[in-house]
Amino acid sequence: MYFCFKSFCLIQEAISVFDMLKIGVGPSSSHTLGPWRAAQRFVEALQKKNCLFDVTAIKVLLYGSLAKTGKGHGTDIAVQLGLSGNDPVSFAVDQIDAKINDIAAMKKIVLHGLHEVEFDPQEDIDFLITESLPFHPNALTFLATMQNGNSIAETYYSIGGGFVVKEAEEEAAAKVAQLPFPVNTADDLLHWCIKTGMPIHEIVMENENTWRIEKETREGVLNIWRVMKECIFKGCHTKGILPGGLNVKRRAAGLNKKLLGDKKYSDYDSWLVAISSGGNDFRYILDWVSCFALAVNEQNASFGRVVTAPTNGAAGVIPAVLQYYIAFCADSYLPALQAGRETNKEEKIIQFLLTAAEIGSIFKKGATLSAAMGGCQAEIGVSSAMAAAALTECTGGTQRQAMMAAEIAMEHHLGLTCDPIGGLVQVPCIERNTMGAIKAITASQLARQSSPDFAKVSLDAVIKTMWDTARDMNNKYKETADGGLAINVPLSLPEC
Repeated sequence: MYFCFKSFCLIQEAISVFDMLKIGVGPSSSHTLGPWRAAQRFVEALQKKNCLFDVTAIKVLLYGSLAKTGKGHGTDIAVQLGLSGNDPVSFAVDQIDAKINDIAAMKKIVLHGLHEVEFDPQEDIDFLITESLPFHPNALTFLATMQNGNSIAETYYSIGGGFVVKEAEEEAAAKVAQLPFPVNTADDLLHWCIKTGMPIHEIVMENENTWRIEKETREGVLNIWRVMKECIFKGCHTKGILPGGLNVKRRAAGLNKKLLGDKKYSDYDSWLVAISSGGNDFRYILDWVSCFALAVNEQNASFGRVVTAPTNGAAGVIPAVLQYYIAFCADSYLPALQAGRETNKEEKIIQFLLTAAEIGSIFKKGATLSAAMGGCQAEIGVSSAMAAAALTECTGGTQRQAMMAAEIAMEHHLGLTCDPIGGLVQVPCIERNTMGAIKAITASQLARQSSPDFAKVSLDAVIKTMWDTARDMNNKYKETADGGLAINVPLSLPEC
């Protein structure tokens, strides 16, 4: 990849589907999941150095965007959970409040679950809103004081999508592999597709076989979908007000009830059948796509378990489009579900998510997944492009049409700012996921009805343009809450 944000030498980075699609906790991959992982890495490093039990005090310094919007994004919560040794994949989300309240009340934290030290979150987590480090806006430093008076400090950067880099560490060095089909650009991917005749998802699967047997990849991808669909289902059946002080009302549950009326169901599968039985009216389908996306991002805003796709702030787009495909497309897996043909439906899910992940990895290598670097085009825009390509391939489009769909989706997100009101991943973030999902479906339809031979803009060209736009964008529109809706909408106003 072009590391240090495309200003260093070219390095071939191998990115797995499980790097692009990570199970974690909301509300932000860069401001929650990334800092959580960084905190885990720090205490693990202390343990490896055999000095964990020598720590007498610990302090966390948050810089740049992490400082400015960290409270609303739960960065302070994430670092405490990470320092405690909890894992975002498995930690019970309904226990987060109790854990954080306990640390605050006791003014103590158990590092890595092994060593207790004095720790007051109000005093020992500093939000340095006027300071920023040059490498990336999402920076945090951990400072541990030892019994002998010495200290150990490490700085990490949360560079988007849950990816974390330690200062002076080459990101790519952590994961370099000799893949059978190395891909840095869309042209690379197209080259391998043409040379082998394989669709995108098969190219990806062959590369995944470098790390593990195919059975494990398939099981892992299906587990990703399990978390996604559980998030959709729970979000469609949870009412209430989102946390954080904006008093944003959840809408997915009400919309779900309105659309289904008196239809009965008992679980996800029977719910899916009930949805599909409503027909194919355009407005009906449009409402459901919005409902699916709202559901995921309302869960995300509530510190729920989600999948970065490629980020938490954009976590609703890919699940919504995949759920749309399952529920409403004639060649989707619903007929297989009703006929009891489990294998058929699994194939389509795997195909969709592998294709989406590959498109996302190309954006990461050529641009950024970080809203703090590129605005919301780096989140919603990328997720929409990923979903558009995946939907196109699953509905019978060619490899070139899939990449054309990704290009169309991103082309119409270029310049999208990140301006969260109150520093929360709620307004306008939640609704933007519905827009990203709809644009993905539209882009896929356009691509499938077009010939890529006549396309004026390539996927690589739009990725370069996205990165150019990101570098030119004013910093106040890059997840700082210093511009846009964040300063023009009083916090006391309702959402819309």
